[in-house]
Amino acid sequence: DLYRKVFVFRKDPSDAFVVLKAKLEQPLHNFTVCLRSYTDLARPHSLFSYATKNQDNEILLFKPRMGEYRFYVGGKFVTFRVPEGHRDWEHVCASWESATGIAEFWLNGKPWPRKGLQKGYTVGATAAILLGQEQDSFGGGFDFYNSFSGEMADVYLWDVGLSPDKMRAAYLSLRLPPA
Repeated sequence: DLYRKVFVFRKDPSDAFVVLKAKLEQPLHNFTVCLRSYTDLARPHSLFSYATKNQDNEILLFKPRMGEYRFYVGGKFVTFRVPEGHRDWEHVCASWESATGIAEFWLNGKPWPRKGLQKGYTVGATAAILLGQEQDSFGGGFDFYNSFSGEMADVYLWDVGLSPDKMRAAYLSLRLPPA
């Protein structure tokens, strides 16, 4: 439970990362990942990286530049262009559904236009899940110039797509029941 917990990534570039232990019992056909970050980085950086032995970018939330997020599922990605931040906390949620291939992206409690991504794909269950680094191999292969520097909080991964009400609740830091 990472509710109201903050990780501080204090070096830039960095070899630091946080390993998340998830109890996934089966492959994912739907999921939502949410987190809050605060950084002054202008260079590319990874926020959330979920890798399997077969696919290093199984799920990846990556910020290649100011005003842009890339959301990866199964090695493919869609880009969401957002207003440039004002050096403040940013809350992001990314959701994906295999049956339709619909990818959703929410920034600070507001949805962006949905996009299509990897319809029919299945996300593997045996995963290395890291915050602050992008995996180029299972559990490693880091490029330190893609590392995150700053603060990260309120990290969640659900095995369902959240409803709009629950997306807003995540943004407002309300306690959500397990999805």
